[in-house]
Amino acid sequence: MYTDLPTPEEEDRMIEAAFADVLDGYLRSNHRKKVEIIERAYRFAKEAHKGVRRRSGEPYIMHPIAVAKIASQEIGLGSTSICAALLHDVVEDTDYTVEDIAGQFGPKIAQLVEGLTKISGGIFGDKASAQAENFRKLLLTMSEDIRVVLIKMADRLHNMRTLGSMAPNKQYKIAGETLYIYAPLAHRLGLFAIKTELEDLAFKYEHPKSYADISRKIRESEERRSAVYTDFSLPIKEKLDAMGLRYEAKARLKSVYSIWHKMESKHLPFEEVYDLYAVRIVFDCDDISQEKGICWSIYAAITDLYRLHPDRTRDWIVTPKANGYQALHLTVMGPDGNWIEVQIRSRRMDEIAEKGFAAHWKYKIGEGEEESELDAWLKTIKDILDNPEPSAIDFLDTVKLNLFSSEIVVFTPKGELLTLPSGATVLDAAFALHSEIGMHCIAGKVNHKLMPLSAKLNSGDQVEILTSQSQQPQAEWAGFLVTAHARTRLRAALRKMRQPLTARGAEILREWLSEHNIPDTNAVISKILGTYHVPNRDELCYQLGNEEIMLGDFLVKALRKPAQAGAKPQGIIGKILGIGKKKADDKDAAPGTVNTKETYVLRSGDSGPENYLTAPCCSPIPGDDALGYITESGEIEVHSLDCPRAQVLKAGYGPRIVAVKWANAGAKFMAHVHIEGIDRHGILQELIQMISTHLAIDIRKLEIEAKAQVFNCDLWVRVVSLDVLNDLCAKTLTIDGVTSATRIQ
Repeated sequence: MYTDLPTPEEEDRMIEAAFADVLDGYLRSNHRKKVEIIERAYRFAKEAHKGVRRRSGEPYIMHPIAVAKIASQEIGLGSTSICAALLHDVVEDTDYTVEDIAGQFGPKIAQLVEGLTKISGGIFGDKASAQAENFRKLLLTMSEDIRVVLIKMADRLHNMRTLGSMAPNKQYKIAGETLYIYAPLAHRLGLFAIKTELEDLAFKYEHPKSYADISRKIRESEERRSAVYTDFSLPIKEKLDAMGLRYEAKARLKSVYSIWHKMESKHLPFEEVYDLYAVRIVFDCDDISQEKGICWSIYAAITDLYRLHPDRTRDWIVTPKANGYQALHLTVMGPDGNWIEVQIRSRRMDEIAEKGFAAHWKYKIGEGEEESELDAWLKTIKDILDNPEPSAIDFLDTVKLNLFSSEIVVFTPKGELLTLPSGATVLDAAFALHSEIGMHCIAGKVNHKLMPLSAKLNSGDQVEILTSQSQQPQAEWAGFLVTAHARTRLRAALRKMRQPLTARGAEILREWLSEHNIPDTNAVISKILGTYHVPNRDELCYQLGNEEIMLGDFLVKALRKPAQAGAKPQGIIGKILGIGKKKADDKDAAPGTVNTKETYVLRSGDSGPENYLTAPCCSPIPGDDALGYITESGEIEVHSLDCPRAQVLKAGYGPRIVAVKWANAGAKFMAHVHIEGIDRHGILQELIQMISTHLAIDIRKLEIEAKAQVFNCDLWVRVVSLDVLNDLCAKTLTIDGVTSATRIQ
């Protein structure tokens, strides 16, 4: 039965061939050729990992080799980074130390390996998850040497490519973490190709059926797309050939993830996603000063042939994106009557767009604009790290805010340019100018018109900030701040203002717990937070100190029970990870102990007593792709996989995530359906008859409004599964006049 396994000699040949591939790619690059040190790093890593295997069964050394190949050939890094990639797991997984690496390969490689080791390590703290701490370390090392994060990106990409060998709960954790933090981070660093692949791989593991379905439809529609592209591009190519340009024109297909995201956010079927591809024109130009002129001459040639969409031209050449992206985008009407986006770039711009800042270094001559953009962003990251958040989830959310994907550019009256995330307000602009200006801002003049602090800005706006020394920061400002810098500064200022009352409240809480002999544990504090509906401990202490709430005797009885149950040294994390004397299969094991390595079966209705909680944020029903989250009390809370809250949980609390599957149950669940259509006499009666009589589905609530011959209907029904709900939507669409019927989560 083991005859298919390779012999040690065959395995060694496979390893050597993989390393030779890395070396060949490096020798073809324009980096200085330092082959000797790369070969030494490979031999050192190979010996260090000797005999160790990955979960998939292959020799462990294949992973560092694959990471080195991605760092070199897909990101464009040089010999120092290749060596660090080959050695990145040596300190963490073997007996070698950072000092050993420094002695063998010098301080620079050792510093990179140490940075990568710091990111990989991490233990559970009382107030923050290991994942959040790892992201904090990741961003901190990023501001010291950007190459650490670029190698970490290569490491994450290879882990995602080989995710199939992991347990389902690990797949959810790693895929969720990737989608929540690493893909936006790749985008922010300009690593577009890696960002796209990370999103697609995460989507593939989270929604395998949807991924397979969209991939199949893409393949089936390829012939039709190809014919449209040929008709569209032929006249353009004739014009560009006549201009004597050296260029490459190709159709760039949207990724599977971005197609799905558009279908979900716009409630569209696949057939109605018309912008499935964009046309990219990449031209060769040896003189950087001529690039802008050539871009606009190509623009003129295309607009002579096709009708231009007036609101969808984007000039990223004059004002590049903060991640260094440069291109000229225009949207024109194609021969099939649909809008097609055309991206115009030079070869230099294209390489920077695909490989990000690693490619900038290749083209950089002295201190350029791109480097100052990167430095400005890294300073913002440093700013977040210097002002620690009260909880891991707040920290992750703040970082996520800073990884914005779409940007606007506004101007001060003096002509200073500010790059802000889409949706930024007057107050965000004030904080971007200076923290003190933000703290004392009372209003703004947008294009010479007086506007409130909450007014949203658009690209090209001129913004003048009005301040007053009597103005103080307000807690409600957090509701309309978008930038991480502004939110971090505001939180720090509010904490400083509230500190005396918070300290007083902390003392009241300590004395009350001591007086009633109740331990100060996470379970106890969570119970108090839930009772008074406050988000975190700081807010609880502030409200106690400000005498907004008082701790009553009614709490004592409720708190003593969970306090005693949680008195075991390992606490909830220990229970989840199976730490402690009792095992899950012991008769005396604590109730609610869950083995996260196994798939948890969700029972309800006819299958027996319900053994899970339905998350109110997304209300999943049987058939939805879902995951379980183990709460403080040990219960399983079920979320839809694409629920925003689930994204945070996957990234922040990986060890509490458990894979789930629905039991075949007869229980009914509430679902919300939105229906739109052309109003006519009797359509409501037909709708109700179809649902309640023909489909035998219970209607629990109905809201309908007709305005100017168009009706909107919101319907709440009880169904047994997602299949029944999909059938309801499909049947509803057969009613004359109904144009859409979609589930709302």
